[in-house]
Amino acid sequence: MAVRLSSSANFYGLLLIMIGAFSGPSFAEDTPTSKTPQAWSAAAVGDVEAAYRLYVENHPGMLSPDDKAFPDRLEAARRRGLELAAKVRDQAGLSASLGAFSAELRDGHSVAVSPTPASATRWPGFVAVWRGDSLFVFGSEDPDLKTGAKILGCDGLSVRTLVMRNVFGFGGRPAEPGQWWTQARNLFRDDANPFITLPSRCQVSRLGQTSDIDLHWRPTDKTYTAWREASYDGDALPVGLTEPRKSLVWIALPTFDPDASERDAYTKIFATLRQRRAELLADDAIVIDLRDNQGGSSFWSENLAKALWGDRRIDAFGASEPSRVWWRASPGNTAYMVDLAAKLGAEKQAEAATWARTIASGMQAARASDQPFYKEPPDPAPVGAEAEDAAPPLKTPVYVIVPGQCASACLDALDIFTHFPNTKLIGAPSSADSAYLEVRVETLPDGASKAVIPIKLYRYRRRRPGAAYRPAIEIDDLAWSTTAFLTAIETDLKAAPRSTLNRQVGESTEAPSAATTQR
Repeated sequence: MAVRLSSSANFYGLLLIMIGAFSGPSFAEDTPTSKTPQAWSAAAVGDVEAAYRLYVENHPGMLSPDDKAFPDRLEAARRRGLELAAKVRDQAGLSASLGAFSAELRDGHSVAVSPTPASATRWPGFVAVWRGDSLFVFGSEDPDLKTGAKILGCDGLSVRTLVMRNVFGFGGRPAEPGQWWTQARNLFRDDANPFITLPSRCQVSRLGQTSDIDLHWRPTDKTYTAWREASYDGDALPVGLTEPRKSLVWIALPTFDPDASERDAYTKIFATLRQRRAELLADDAIVIDLRDNQGGSSFWSENLAKALWGDRRIDAFGASEPSRVWWRASPGNTAYMVDLAAKLGAEKQAEAATWARTIASGMQAARASDQPFYKEPPDPAPVGAEAEDAAPPLKTPVYVIVPGQCASACLDALDIFTHFPNTKLIGAPSSADSAYLEVRVETLPDGASKAVIPIKLYRYRRRRPGAAYRPAIEIDDLAWSTTAFLTAIETDLKAAPRSTLNRQVGESTEAPSAATTQR
């Protein structure tokens, strides 16, 4: 099965935190604030225009035979970005104008971002989380606002209306259910966006009692930071393999863009699973924990799956994928792939480096023949039938913990894991991908802003653009603790015979509560 690097740039992990998971477009250090209002507006206009040009010159959507509307969406993004850029007076306004540009594209791999000063961020004294189809209070400094209270609305508007206006109007994809889990909470985070009105008075409900609270916005502090982090993916574990109890194996995969030490940990996991595979076949359950995963390379999930289910079964699954991959062979994209191959080689990631060199050569050949795309050939058929895999089939129940931000290479992992009937998803609905993946990052003219540019196009993919996974077991606990997941898994093991394990794939819609499911 060919290696897929859905988000191979190291900086992309940070961008996903800033915009995909949307912990807020802020850096720890403040950005310069010495520009005049007119200079900030000019910088915003320049960044929007530059992002537009970069997408015209490099984005596969401009030439996609399957997405004739992309150029119109890009032009709408440009118009919206420029509309706000004309009103920008500071760094926060510049950031918001790029957010509005990105919001029109509704694609987590096609975004422009800019930092705002960390000192500009404020909160109302509580942190909210999205669970199920509502916002709840995760932690509060207000003695009259208790943890677990449901937020019904603010200033006469519903929570859903406010989130669509204040949050998704400047980033994210409201059609994807997982995005509500990761971004709706930003209704109660103020990054000094001058183009929104902050909530001032909200109605909440707890234990059957409804009350109104006035919001008092203040600078964020250590309490905010601690609650914010804890409310995201809970106590996410480092890359590794543990056993919470005998016959239950827990595999933590918080990243598919590992650093050197994490790559070593992955190598150890793969070796351990292959050595102990006979024990795994008799274990009670295997847990694959994707909390905190922001994507990266599918190399890691493919090799994990091979260690669990067998090499030939995973190769057969890859060969059965009907998709074809086209690479936009622009000068910038081609140069990026050449550099990536060298980088992976220097990191001694031999298989990934070989893959990148192959793609780079294909793109160079396409350019030499004036072809807009390098059309990657399909994977070769595996040697031998799936039934002839030397490894006995894995029938042990496998639970995969899915976070709301799961997209890109994280979704590639779900594609593989859910191919097998002994897999059950637990956690939150996932996010979704468009047909455009494999990103690179360009700096915009103001020097601090970045444009994320996808360079490959999927055609005929089994998982359609916009499709998201829904868990068989949704965990609505405010705290996504390891203990909470372990309790839910133990309960499910006792309640359900193995034959009932299943998975569901949700088709994304404009509202997560209206999503449909399909096999």
